[in-house]
Amino acid sequence: MNVANALTPSISGVAQIALSVRDIAAATAFYRDTLRLPLLFEVPNLSFFDIGGVRLMLSTGGEPGGRGTLIYLKVGDIAATHAALAAAGVAFEQTPHVVGKTPTAEVWLAIFSDPDANPIGLMSEAPLPA
Repeated sequence: MNVANALTPSISGVAQIALSVRDIAAATAFYRDTLRLPLLFEVPNLSFFDIGGVRLMLSTGGEPGGRGTLIYLKVGDIAATHAALAAAGVAFEQTPHVVGKTPTAEVWLAIFSDPDANPIGLMSEAPLPA
């Protein structure tokens, strides 16, 4: 066994994303009721949600609105998700647009913010036309 390979970390995905918020009740309501993410549990000053197997932790510690933190939520139909969230009052900074192409798909992105100015991206891959 190669010792260097044994010590190389194996990253397989995202386990948890932490976001700081000012008002835990308002943030919890936004993620649960507007985005309709499953609420896993709450403890004082913390809420935990499931995003397709990735845990999202909201906490009142730290500085909200850190522009260096961005969650990309994978969606199947970005146009329909954008329309539904816009109808629910979500203001988008960037509406759905193509940001790149893979050999088989276009990568679409739209950006909005939660009540604490934490940016959130919607990301979708649409198959390239035949």
